[in-house]
Amino acid sequence: MSKPVAITMAGRRAANNQIRGPQSALTDFLASNNISAAQISADYERRQREARRQQEQESTANGESIDQKDDEERVETAAQKKKRKRQQEKTLAKIKESKDYKRQKKRKDEGSDGENDDVAWDMYTRRKPLPGQLENCENCEKRFTVTAYSKTGPDGGLLCTKCSKEQEDQKKKDQKSKKQAVSRDKRRHVQSNLLDGIVQIGSRTLQELCIKEVANNIHEVEEFGDLPQSLLNRLSQILSRRRVITSRTLELFLRPDLETIDIYDCGKLETEDYIKIFSVVPKVQNLNLRNAGQFKDEVVDYIIERNVPLRILQLEAANLVSNGKWAEFFENCGLRLETLKLSWLDYSMDEDTFMCLIRHCPNIKRLKMKKCFRLGDVALGVMTELRQLEHVSLRFPTATTPGVLADLISSVGPGLRTLSLEGFSDADDDALSMIHSNCTQLSKLRFTENDCCTDVGFASLFINWSNPALAFIDFSSNRSVDYAVPDGPEDPVGLASGGFEALIRHSGSRLERLDISSCRHITYESFSRVFDGKQQYPVLKDINISFLTKIDTSIVAGMFRSCPELIKVTAFGCFNVTEVAVPKGVALIGVPNAQDAIVQEGEVDADVWNGLTM
Repeated sequence: MSKPVAITMAGRRAANNQIRGPQSALTDFLASNNISAAQISADYERRQREARRQQEQESTANGESIDQKDDEERVETAAQKKKRKRQQEKTLAKIKESKDYKRQKKRKDEGSDGENDDVAWDMYTRRKPLPGQLENCENCEKRFTVTAYSKTGPDGGLLCTKCSKEQEDQKKKDQKSKKQAVSRDKRRHVQSNLLDGIVQIGSRTLQELCIKEVANNIHEVEEFGDLPQSLLNRLSQILSRRRVITSRTLELFLRPDLETIDIYDCGKLETEDYIKIFSVVPKVQNLNLRNAGQFKDEVVDYIIERNVPLRILQLEAANLVSNGKWAEFFENCGLRLETLKLSWLDYSMDEDTFMCLIRHCPNIKRLKMKKCFRLGDVALGVMTELRQLEHVSLRFPTATTPGVLADLISSVGPGLRTLSLEGFSDADDDALSMIHSNCTQLSKLRFTENDCCTDVGFASLFINWSNPALAFIDFSSNRSVDYAVPDGPEDPVGLASGGFEALIRHSGSRLERLDISSCRHITYESFSRVFDGKQQYPVLKDINISFLTKIDTSIVAGMFRSCPELIKVTAFGCFNVTEVAVPKGVALIGVPNAQDAIVQEGEVDADVWNGLTM
């Protein structure tokens, strides 16, 4: 009999606990446990009324008003004041250590010498109210209820919901604009690097990342330690490009055990800094200083006095060294010199001083004289006495006699491995003929800016030439300068189709770098035959075809097919090259919007700078 009763009672209880209509589960639970929300509220109000009534009665009995008692309660004891002051100072100190305080103080009080506590006090008095309290919006001054999600305004106050949303929207717009600006800067940086450097596929190596990080924080670096010469040279290139080589940063490159010093921008160095190089690195044998404007006679005196064992010397723009001091240097240090490279000397190196160089430096194997404005035929004539020359690089601003240049090539040509002749505009086919007859060991040939040599002369240079295939050829700006006849005379002047095809037949198999920019007489048909996509040039990596207006998209595409190792194509002024698909890893420079094609066809990382080549 107990079981049916239990079932009946359970069913009745379930019926009573059913939720009907809008009544919530919480209300039903409170009701089932005899808990009334209305009763709780009534009890609370009753207790509040009784407390107020009791307080009024006590105040009336003592003859005091409630306001007077409140005033007495506000009067603090000395101990309470000290305690409150200590707490306040502690809170202010904590605020001053916060990032918000430092940021707001810098914005409000930038440039002030004394410490200003106004910002800290404002932040102390404007501490964020607790959720549920009322506060005025910092922007619109509208009264609103503070929540846990209330945003902070630019001055530290709170914002209402509307102003908070507007602030978030503005932040998103600013971030988007900043991202676009960064994208533009990155694109500009990539293009700049492409002009100067080598394309590198994939991510940078850990070594490159470390070098870049050191360069970015160079003013915090105290020493480089025992870095190898290759990394020191790389850092010198980066810092020189950024023009941050100063007396302090120079010291990072100086160690007593070093034998090579390469500084590619000495524009901010003083005479004392050059002397410091030889005092700290007394055994330096290879010295390369570019833009060395403050390299003076005092520095040369120090080199002679300390008997610095220089074997390789390269100076650029050292115009404050006098002719007499150069002669003294050659007399004392000339026997050790094996390499001498001087450039941009507009005053000090005259022909008498150069003759002193020839007499006292018989062991020179590599000689580079560029933009030495006081050298001419006499220098070319006496240079024939240097029988051990293997590398010659000349660029004389003054006019020279074609026969003197031909005699020089005839004398030193058999031992030459590289020959660079720039700006000899009056040289004729005899110079090319002497190269053909006497130079049989060349790997690099540069002959530029000439308008006298003919296409027949260039072709004759390569036809049946006993010299092995060249790795480096620069024949830029060999063309007729009569712009009234843009296609040139009937008998082509400069490097034209015949000479170009003879060049490719002779050296195409081993050619690594080719510069034929501004050789505007090479025909479209000749380019089509050379770069037809079938003939292969397996090691050709760098081509400069700038200002060859006959070249179009199909020719460039043929280059990509014929040169599997191609890395860089420079094509300024080739306006017929449009919408070409650039293979992965190739930098096409000078063509508008070419970088878009590179990004589409393959990612290119060109953050390797190699602009300071010899």
